[in-house]
Amino acid sequence: MLQRKEVSGEKKPVTAIIVGAGHRSLLYASYALEHPEELKIVGVVEPDSVRREKTAKIYGIEEKYCFKSVEDLIKGPRIADTAINGTMDNIHIPTSIPLLEAGYHLLVEKPIGVSQDEVMQLLNTSRKTKTTVMVGHVLRYAPFYAEIYKRIASGEIGEILNIRTIENVSYHHMAVAYVRGKWNTKESGGSSILMAKCCHDLDIITWMKSGTRPLRVSSLGGLMYFRPEKAPEGSGKRCLVDCKIEKDCPYSAYKHYIEQEKFWAEYVWHSIEHLGNPTREQKLESLRKDNPHGRCVWHCDNSVVDHQSVIVEYEDGCIANHTLVTGTSKPCRIIHIVGTKGEIQGVLEDGFFVVRHPDPQSDAQIGLGYTEERVEAGVKNDGHGGGDFRLVKDFVSVIQGNTPSISTTRLEDSIYGHVIGFSADKAMEEKCVVEIENI
Repeated sequence: MLQRKEVSGEKKPVTAIIVGAGHRSLLYASYALEHPEELKIVGVVEPDSVRREKTAKIYGIEEKYCFKSVEDLIKGPRIADTAINGTMDNIHIPTSIPLLEAGYHLLVEKPIGVSQDEVMQLLNTSRKTKTTVMVGHVLRYAPFYAEIYKRIASGEIGEILNIRTIENVSYHHMAVAYVRGKWNTKESGGSSILMAKCCHDLDIITWMKSGTRPLRVSSLGGLMYFRPEKAPEGSGKRCLVDCKIEKDCPYSAYKHYIEQEKFWAEYVWHSIEHLGNPTREQKLESLRKDNPHGRCVWHCDNSVVDHQSVIVEYEDGCIANHTLVTGTSKPCRIIHIVGTKGEIQGVLEDGFFVVRHPDPQSDAQIGLGYTEERVEAGVKNDGHGGGDFRLVKDFVSVIQGNTPSISTTRLEDSIYGHVIGFSADKAMEEKCVVEIENI
C-alpha cells in the first residue's frame, strides 16, 4: 500500500492521472472538483487532442503532464499516486499492465478485460507489483445494495437458496450503445453486451455470495429483434434521409439525439467534437450523413444479443439467475433473494426494498403468513443509485491506507463476477454448461 505523507496533521490529497478522457473516467475524476482536499487530477493520457485539451483545461493540468499514450507517460518518472483508467474495454489490460509496472495504483472501469486470461494477467501483475487495483463496480456502493448486503451478511434471512436479478435496458440506451454505438459488436466494443452492461449485476451476485465458489454456468440468449427482417414497413436505412415512419418511430434519431440530446450527447457527437460547440444544423447534417447514430436500428451492423439469461450453481447448492432484457420501456434493476429464514426483494430505482419472514401468526391480510419490513435506501442523482462517487471516495480512502469499506471492489474480490460472465457467453455460444476453475 502506498504510504502517504501528512502535512500539519492532515493527509495530502491523492493524486491521479486520467487515462482515456471518456465519460466514465471523467465522471470519476470529477470527484476532485467537489473534494479537492481528497483527490487531485494532475495528468491526462488521451490520444484525441480535443478531449485531451478540454480535460487539461478543466483540471488545470500542465502541458508537460498531457500525454497521447501510456507509453509516453511511463517514459518518465511516476507523476501521481494513481491512475483512473476509463479506456475502451479491449485496451483496459494493455494500458493497465504498464501502469501497474510503473508503480501506479489503479481504478479501472469495468469490465476490466475481455477474457479470463486477461483478467488473471492483471491480478498476477497487481500481486507482483504490490499495487492496489479497484474495479468500477459502482453498484456495490449504492445504498440500496449496500444495505441488502448488510442484511445478508448478518444472517437475517439465513442461508441463500436462490438469487434472481434482472436488468431491463431501455429502448433508447439499447439503441445508442448496443445497436448504433461503440458496443454494437464484440469486435468494436471489446465486450459482449452481458459483460459491458451486466458486469455490475454479476458482481452483485458474486458479492452477495462472498466466500462461496461458483461451480458451473449455463446460459441462453440471442439477437431476436434488432434485425433487418424485423424492420417495420416504411422504414429506411437512415432516420433523417429515407424513413417514412420516423415521426412515429420510438427509435427516431431525431427524437433521441436532437430533441432529447442531453441524455446521450457524450455518445453521439464524438465525430464532430472538433467543431467545438456544433450547431443544431451541423448535428442534423451529421445524422443524415456518416454519423452511425443516424442509422435505422433495424439496419445496423450490430451483432450483440438483445436478451440473455444466465444460471450459476454455487458449491453450497445455491442457484443464481440473471436475465438481461433490452428494448424495455422502463430501465430498472430488480433483485430477489430467497433464504432459509426469509427473503429480500426490491427494485433499485424505487429506492427501497422489502424484507419478509415467515410468520404463521401474522395478519392474513398482508400475505397469508409473513411479516414484511420496508427498508428505505434512497436514490441519489450522482449515478448508479448513488454509487459513483462513493466508489471514488472509497478508492481514495484505501490508497490513503484506511480500512476498506464493506463495498470495496478490490480486484481479488471481483474476479468471479467476470469469470461467470465470460463462462456464460461461452455457454450460450457453444450451447453447453461451463465448469468454473477454482481461482
